[in-house]
Amino acid sequence: MKILAICSTFPYPPTRGGTHNRTFNLLKNLTQNHQVTIITQRPPEVTDSEVEGLRQWVAELVVFPRPKEATGGIIAKLKRTIEFLQKGTPPNVLYLYDTKIQQWIDEAVAAGKFDAITCEHSVNEVYIRPEWKKQINTVINIHSSVYRTCKNQLETGTSDNALRDRLYLPLLKRYEQNSVRKFSSIVVTTDEDWQQMQEFSPNSDVTISPNGVDLAEFTYRKADPGGHHLIFCGGLDYFVNINGACVLGREILPRLQEKYPDTTVTLVGSKPAPEVLALAENPAITVTGRVPSMTEYLHRATVCVVPLLSGFGMKIKTLEAMAAGVPVVGSDRGLEGLNVDGEGVPLRGIRANSIPEYVEAVTRLFEDAKLREELSKNARSFIEENYTWEGAAKIYEMVLERKG
Repeated sequence: MKILAICSTFPYPPTRGGTHNRTFNLLKNLTQNHQVTIITQRPPEVTDSEVEGLRQWVAELVVFPRPKEATGGIIAKLKRTIEFLQKGTPPNVLYLYDTKIQQWIDEAVAAGKFDAITCEHSVNEVYIRPEWKKQINTVINIHSSVYRTCKNQLETGTSDNALRDRLYLPLLKRYEQNSVRKFSSIVVTTDEDWQQMQEFSPNSDVTISPNGVDLAEFTYRKADPGGHHLIFCGGLDYFVNINGACVLGREILPRLQEKYPDTTVTLVGSKPAPEVLALAENPAITVTGRVPSMTEYLHRATVCVVPLLSGFGMKIKTLEAMAAGVPVVGSDRGLEGLNVDGEGVPLRGIRANSIPEYVEAVTRLFEDAKLREELSKNARSFIEENYTWEGAAKIYEMVLERKG
């Protein structure tokens, strides 16, 4: 089968972020049985060697330059908001839109070049014409619902611009509802997003294809390091992770140090924001930036803490920590889509949604080596059985192969 994957995010290397990771690993596995063409945009930080690195994985790689970030003051932002009201498409989608890419895709569809088209992430929906689903299988791969994400940020007080988001919320609902209905099939990562898409488009085919882990890279730890060492991983320029890192460094760590003065925190991830870098003024906190091997840092940690207040979709950072055998304490958002506790379920992670709950959970793990071992082994088995990229890609492949 000939598949066209539309990716505004240049999906290589996969370590650059969650979107890169999911996109690359799904498409890499699809190339074993199908001819995959990727059409993407190249931002300035992507090197020539990275372009060639991606090219070796696919049948064809079509690269366009990425538009410059939208800039301007209040008047420019007001114009973008008015355009959103008029056209129904969010500013972040419109600024990425390229008429040359549209022309390339239009001509490819007219020529019958592909058997299926997949939009990797919601922002790429803008290139799909509704009438295409009568002649070709069109799939949207939703990493997380934009409407639910905005709604949750308002509910939890984590929005960086609450006034704007209150205005945008009904617009995002209308936008996402209209956009998903253009497609033959919808793919999501969690049951929560599955329910949201069913609500938006009751007659659509909605399938869960979860995130995964490269088990060869995220190997199981050889030993429990003990001690009082906490870790948080993720792109540290993303506001959801910035907030999580700050909660860990400013609120959870000081409480733990009252009982365990030697407690340390390591924040691992690319492009740490100024707020994250400022946390390193505390000698107990290390901010690494991007590292060659996330696994090495995970293996050194006693506990991985994922204190996210917002952000939807299945968190790859959580899956990777569990695969590496590090006991995980996470919020409902950090553990979204994962059956880690409850009646009849082996304990695979500890849930916490308040500072006292985090402190209590980490304290239990600091004190109880057997509990750490239980979580470690259960979590690794859980990932091996349910969350590999090979397994996720098989589900994705079945969706792409469906006929009308």
